[in-house]
Amino acid sequence: MAVLFFYTMKYKQSDLEHPDNDRFILSKRLSFVDVATGWLGQGLGASCGMAYTGKYFDRASYRVFCLLGDGESSEGSVWEALAFAAYYSLDNLVAIFDVNRLGHCGSFPLEHYVEVYQKRFEAFGWNTYVVDGRDVEALCQVFWQAAHVKGKPTAVVAKTFKSRGMPNVEDTESWHGKPMPQERADAIIKLIESQIQTNRSLTPQPPIEDSPQVNIEDIKMTTPPAYEVGDMMSTRKACGLALAKLGYENDRVIVLDSDTKNYTFSEIFKKEHPERFIECFVAEQNMVSVALGCAMRGRTIAFASTFAAYMSRAYDQIRVGAICGVNIRLIGSHCGVSVGEDGPTQMALEDLAMFRALPNCIIFYPSDAVSTEHAVYLAANSKGVCYIRTSQPEIEVVYAPQEIFKIGQAKVIRYSDKDRVTIIGAGVTLHEALTAADELCRQDISVRIIDLFTIKPLDGDTIISSAKATGGRIITVEDHYPEGGIGEAVCAAVSSEPDIVVRQLAVPLMGMPQSGRPGEMLSMFGISARHIVVAVKRILSQ
Repeated sequence: MAVLFFYTMKYKQSDLEHPDNDRFILSKRLSFVDVATGWLGQGLGASCGMAYTGKYFDRASYRVFCLLGDGESSEGSVWEALAFAAYYSLDNLVAIFDVNRLGHCGSFPLEHYVEVYQKRFEAFGWNTYVVDGRDVEALCQVFWQAAHVKGKPTAVVAKTFKSRGMPNVEDTESWHGKPMPQERADAIIKLIESQIQTNRSLTPQPPIEDSPQVNIEDIKMTTPPAYEVGDMMSTRKACGLALAKLGYENDRVIVLDSDTKNYTFSEIFKKEHPERFIECFVAEQNMVSVALGCAMRGRTIAFASTFAAYMSRAYDQIRVGAICGVNIRLIGSHCGVSVGEDGPTQMALEDLAMFRALPNCIIFYPSDAVSTEHAVYLAANSKGVCYIRTSQPEIEVVYAPQEIFKIGQAKVIRYSDKDRVTIIGAGVTLHEALTAADELCRQDISVRIIDLFTIKPLDGDTIISSAKATGGRIITVEDHYPEGGIGEAVCAAVSSEPDIVVRQLAVPLMGMPQSGRPGEMLSMFGISARHIVVAVKRILSQ
């Protein structure tokens, strides 16, 4: 780190967030570290995102340095990142592997066999150097050489010894995270001070200031959505079209995908803006980490899309993004049993619970093409982690192009003074609720219909006022498991209100979902219009 910060890296000490500074990633929360990843092996993926942005979007001179421990190199996400960096020829990226052989509670399998690390990194397409991690001159040399390598990222395998120079502690186990006794610490500090050979003040080199000025704020929807009430369109396709449209509004909008672009319809964005589309292949953990890196320092407006069920693989990475306050937008398609024939492994039934648990996360659940387009634009202008939940079936457009949407504001799309029950839905279940309302109307039972639009933040005021106007009766219906979903969110919102009863319709945990037509699946798992009608009659009878 001494060589990096005072010999190799170029940056402004007085402005650590300057866009032209070299980047440094380490698993520690420090002022000069962009992403604090913990010891989870996520830093290299984020570094790939920064390096990709520097090389292909900013086309700037800044370089990216990532320091990893040999322990975290056991994580599969590290090897996803290694493959990504080599494929995209990120020659502005240097990864330093600190091989000290010791972990939290013992030694790692390869211990100090640095040649094995070298062969593995070279096999992944990296230019690789092996060096004594305490040899300052050798480190200066390899970092200089790395700066002149073209077409390949560089790995520096540094052989080190934990607690080097500390008598009876160096290279021994069971000292990780333990404080040194005061009397021993004083002696060790004196020993280290005695080895200092110069008092010369070291000043880093200034950066080359060639990054472009960017503006990612306040993106406007210059034309309304091009849909009419009654049109049929899946929200996943509407999302792909909205991303392509957004790409014309701002040239810093980028989209990442994990080999699902023909299903998520992110391929539409790729066709319109190929230079701003990043294919991450089947490596969802790395896709999210790369997106985090691309979004750092406000350089891009990053959207990452895949099947919502696959987001669970990357939950650690998403969590880190929320902790670090990174602005990242995630799109999960193929939600719930309405996926139909694709089967249970593709059905996201836990994703709302995942994202509801994240601090300051915004969850959009649009119910037609118009609301989907608004969700994309609102997400582009939002801070923190955003999640857009899209569905596979084609559904009817219910909103006019001029409709206005806001985060945290639900839509009451059917109401009267005679309403006796409030039905709350989102996505495909909103349309089941509307069908149920038509059938109930024929039976002289009037109901109120709420489209939530955002699950988090939830429009508690609209829910409570509607419940009070309908005799304190609410039915929630969702294409999701009951745990952590819409029903539980609504229950929490009305928990302090007396005389409100909530009846939840959700995909039951008992029994494994299976393949079938979307309509058949909604009926099989109790969230169809027919089941809503039965639930309304039951809650009225009680």
